[in-house]
Amino acid sequence: MKKMILFAALMAVTFNIAIFAQQTANSTSIGKLLYNYYDIKNALIISNGNEAKNFADNFLKTINDVDAQALSTADKEAFISLVDKLKADAQHISESKSLAQQRDHFSNLSLNFYQLAHSIKLSDEKIYYDYCPMKKSYWLSADASIKNPYYGKAMLTCGKVIETIK
Repeated sequence: MKKMILFAALMAVTFNIAIFAQQTANSTSIGKLLYNYYDIKNALIISNGNEAKNFADNFLKTINDVDAQALSTADKEAFISLVDKLKADAQHISESKSLAQQRDHFSNLSLNFYQLAHSIKLSDEKIYYDYCPMKKSYWLSADASIKNPYYGKAMLTCGKVIETIK
């Protein structure tokens, strides 16, 4: 009898660990999207189209690894409503050889990714939503200081923080 109780307790613990590991792995991949996004942004800040392309490819790999079924109902709905747009935006950045075109597609990626960041907690850190009045475009940042991905060195500090997502 003691062996059966011990066995049942062990099975319950094992089951809970497996569920926790699956949730952690999934939340890690959805959270990793934010860092992939930041990598694309940072490549555009330094006007490196090849890095932006490679980071867009990484973004696509990460988004394909997200298990939407493991997300909460609300998170799953938000993710599913945006996943195709995010993939298309990243694909366009990945395929473009022109830095100007990459930046245009990054504008769309930023709008769609903002919706995701507003719907799903991607990080325990603050996310800053920035605006460039010259480009009339937005981007997300981990830092409150402005580093504009749309103009690089030409207008590095053009813009302002318009929202902080906590």
